[in-house]
Amino acid sequence: MGPKPVTPQTDELFVSRLDELINMRHALVRLAGLIDWSEIERTFGAHFDSGRGRPALPPRLVAGLLYLQHTFDASDEAVINTWIENPYWQYFCGEVYLQTEAPIDPSSLTRWRKRIGEEGVETLLMATIEAARRGGVVKASSVDRVIVDTTVMPKAIAHPTDSRLLEKSRQHLVKTAEEHGLRLRQNYNRTAPRLAAQIGRYAHAKQFKRMRHAVRTLRTRVGRVQREVARQLGALPEQAQSKVSDLLARTGRILAQRTKDKNKLYALHAPEVECISKGKARTPYEFGVKVSIATTLKEGLVVGMRSMPGNPYDGHTLAETLEQVGILAERKPTTAIVDKGYRGVEIEGVRILRSGQKRGITRTLKAMIHRRSAIEPAIGHMKMDGRLGRNPLKGALGDALHAVMCGAGHNLRLIPAKLRLLCARLGLDLHALLVALAPAATLCHVALN
Repeated sequence: MGPKPVTPQTDELFVSRLDELINMRHALVRLAGLIDWSEIERTFGAHFDSGRGRPALPPRLVAGLLYLQHTFDASDEAVINTWIENPYWQYFCGEVYLQTEAPIDPSSLTRWRKRIGEEGVETLLMATIEAARRGGVVKASSVDRVIVDTTVMPKAIAHPTDSRLLEKSRQHLVKTAEEHGLRLRQNYNRTAPRLAAQIGRYAHAKQFKRMRHAVRTLRTRVGRVQREVARQLGALPEQAQSKVSDLLARTGRILAQRTKDKNKLYALHAPEVECISKGKARTPYEFGVKVSIATTLKEGLVVGMRSMPGNPYDGHTLAETLEQVGILAERKPTTAIVDKGYRGVEIEGVRILRSGQKRGITRTLKAMIHRRSAIEPAIGHMKMDGRLGRNPLKGALGDALHAVMCGAGHNLRLIPAKLRLLCARLGLDLHALLVALAPAATLCHVALN
């Protein structure tokens, strides 16, 4: 007769809570207890004044997803898919019972980032700094001495070459003409891609004379398509004219720019991308935006992070970075340790120590200057373990939001590691340590306020 199928039981009367199913000593559970979610909810709630329509998502859910995304280097789709499978991620985001369906569509994170803006993500970074204080990872006086440095946050673009930019421009123009019913005498769909591929072969073979001749030919083809679309611009609807005019202007910049020009266009879809040289042998040039980073001297906690569009001189970014540290950490630094790229900068009320400085240096100050290089591995971890190595967000606003969230993700990776190290030194359990630190952290928080 064979085995009989077991009928599954459904409609259970009692459902266990998440805190009864998971290990409450897990690092994410402890982090969730250290973060001030009420402040995040208050800041995010200011963006929802209207009481009509569908209720907004819980702010803790969105904030938790953004935290997890930058802590574990996950995309919008990956963080939602992993959230369904990981009960610790669900508990971190404020869920009480185990969920089996996606809480939101991944595209909702894009709209939330635009809605909260730079102020909202700075609140998330400030919450991680406060969590580090509550956990005893840093002291209130740790912000007095900070290390400041700059790095490049690369944009998610292909390596810009003349042939690639020209061919992309032609493709976009031809596609736009087809969408709006414009007739082109020639679109070069057959010859232009072959010409662009041949340019790459000439460059690989170091036949630069032939390569330059092929680039000139391709530029001529693209110029013909651009002028033909521009002549028919008046036939388009008023709504489409602005979009097509922007595409024509960007194509004109690509056609006109030469090798040694300044303010060049390096990506058709990302005009804010800049070419930045940091003096590295392995990567002489990087394409993205400059980012200023400030960490505490001893612990390496990120207390300030901001994108600096326009590729400014490093020294000109120091005052703005220290101002942000004073706002986020609620305490203005008194000493800033920097490298030689900050020469000639003086800020009232702040002692600036530079690498290689000799005059007026005591043994203590010399040790602080030697400690300046500790920010370099922190930047490396943010690029390799976090999401600082490639920014997929669009526009200058995307650069600003992504930079700040990379700092918050680094702090959330650092806090459990510091707590584990402290427990190993003292021979204590992490749960017992946090229980012991909670009253003292609360008293310090009340005293600071």
